[in-house]
Amino acid sequence: MDTDADPTAIRVLVFGAALRAGSTNARLASLAADVIAVGGAQVDLARMREFDMPLYDGDLEEAEGLPAGALALAERIGRCDAFVISSPEYNASVPGPLKNAIDWVSRVRPQPFKTKHALLLSSSPSLVGGNRGLWALRVPLEHLGTRVYPDMFSLSRAHESFTEDGRLAQPGAQERLTETITGFMRLVCADVRFVCLRRRWYEFPGDRTDAPVTQRAED
Repeated sequence: MDTDADPTAIRVLVFGAALRAGSTNARLASLAADVIAVGGAQVDLARMREFDMPLYDGDLEEAEGLPAGALALAERIGRCDAFVISSPEYNASVPGPLKNAIDWVSRVRPQPFKTKHALLLSSSPSLVGGNRGLWALRVPLEHLGTRVYPDMFSLSRAHESFTEDGRLAQPGAQERLTETITGFMRLVCADVRFVCLRRRWYEFPGDRTDAPVTQRAED
């Protein structure tokens, strides 16, 4: 993250949720980061390998606490106003490493996912572009209180969809990605900069029913 960036700028964490070095989702995340930065936001671009952690194990958590990778991810989510995930699709669902990371971070208090805005992207060699995995990914994030943007972007035939300069080769794809990100960033900007001082409270399924209302999610 650029420490010399404008401190008043909207802060966005962008990361590709694949471990493979040549992942098209990492390329899509990088492209999304460029689009966001052009719009004036402060971007923190990350890779999934930066958040190494074991499989979630309650006994391990009790004995050793939260792993460093989970704490690092939680800290970077906590610093941002919004986050963007570019995720592959594994068997029509969420990749195991990403779901595992969400499960670990869900144990952090205060909960960093709560009230954050999120945009979901995917790329895949398939014709559906990983879209089924994004629908599955919405479930745990929304359960934890994340405000997941209604529109999602899925890039099909991703292995042949990038130009040499990193842009999208499919007709209209670059424009569609930019339009989706622009709409998302307008929503984030409106929430961060123009939110009404008077708020109302809502509960989501992850809240403890015995928790004080002031510790629950805001809207």
